[in-house]
Amino acid sequence: MRLGFLIATEVYVRPIQKMQQNLVISANSFVQRGGIAALTEAGEEVAAMVRTYDERRRFLLPRLREVGFGVAVEPHGAFYILANARSFTDDSYSFALELLERAHVAVTPGIDFGKGGEGYIRFSYANHIDNLAEGMRRLEEYLEDRPSFR
Repeated sequence: MRLGFLIATEVYVRPIQKMQQNLVISANSFVQRGGIAALTEAGEEVAAMVRTYDERRRFLLPRLREVGFGVAVEPHGAFYILANARSFTDDSYSFALELLERAHVAVTPGIDFGKGGEGYIRFSYANHIDNLAEGMRRLEEYLEDRPSFR
């Protein structure tokens, strides 16, 4: 039940349309009506959610830096933070599994976004701030006891 759009360079529009037409066809009618309502009637709710995500972002950014992750570019349009984890690992995939298994914190390895993402970990703040605080507590506790990488 997702609805979205894509902005692309003109040369890619037709090939993307062909793929979309053969893979998806169209959004369900109730999802389309929901999209119309979101664009025309949900201004207050959207503004409240933007404030909520900003609060979570402002909470998570300094906490990640405190425990040793680097954040060169702060997000302003999503609910993810791509953090430099090179002080902890040179294998973001293994590190993500390690954090899941040992700290019980789920993250996305940067390598999932291509070779340039290696050494980074993506954190989501699309969760309640209390859960983010608990995740950061677990992460910090685990990293304090983890043997040094270098």
